[in-house]
Amino acid sequence: MGRREELADAAIVTLARDGMRGLTHRAVDKEAGVSEGSTSYYFRTRHALLQAVVERATEVDTAEMEVTSFDDIDAAAKGIAGVLEGWVTTGRDRQLARFELALEAVRRPELRTALVARQDVFRGVLREQLALMGVDEPGARAKDLVTLLNGLLFDAVTRTESAEDAAAVIRANVPRLLRAVTA
Repeated sequence: MGRREELADAAIVTLARDGMRGLTHRAVDKEAGVSEGSTSYYFRTRHALLQAVVERATEVDTAEMEVTSFDDIDAAAKGIAGVLEGWVTTGRDRQLARFELALEAVRRPELRTALVARQDVFRGVLREQLALMGVDEPGARAKDLVTLLNGLLFDAVTRTESAEDAAAVIRANVPRLLRAVTA
C-alpha cells in the first residue's frame, strides 16, 4: 500500500470518528502518524482530501463485493449479508465516513458525483447477481435493493450498540429485503 492509500485510510478513520468538522489535514497527519504537512503534500485542498476518501472507500468496498451465481434466494441473501456484515464490523469506519460524505454532498455537487458513481458500482454488482438468479427487471430491482440496503446499513452503523449487534441486524434483515424486492 502506498502513502496516498495510507493517508486516505487515516482520513476515513478521522472522518468516521470526528465528523466533517474534524477532518483536517493536520488531524489526518496525526492519525496516520506522519509528519505535519504530509497530507497537504499529497492532497493539496480539502476537496482533494474528500475525493481521496470517496475513492479509497469505494476501492475497498468494491474489492469486497463479489458476483456469484447463487442457486436460490437464501444463498444470495447469505452472500449479500456477508459483505454487509463486514461493512458494519471491520468496515464500519468506511460506512460512517460515506454517510458523512453523503450529507456533505448535498452542498458539494462534486462529491455527489463521486458518491453516485460509488452507488452505481454497488447497484451494478447487485443487478448482475439478480440477473444471474433470473429475477425480472434486475436493474430496477437492484436500484430498489440498494436503497433498502443503504437504510439498513445506516441503521446498523448508527443505532446498534456493538459490531456483533450490527451484524445480527444485517443477518436478520437482508433475507427479508431481498425477498421483498424479488417477489
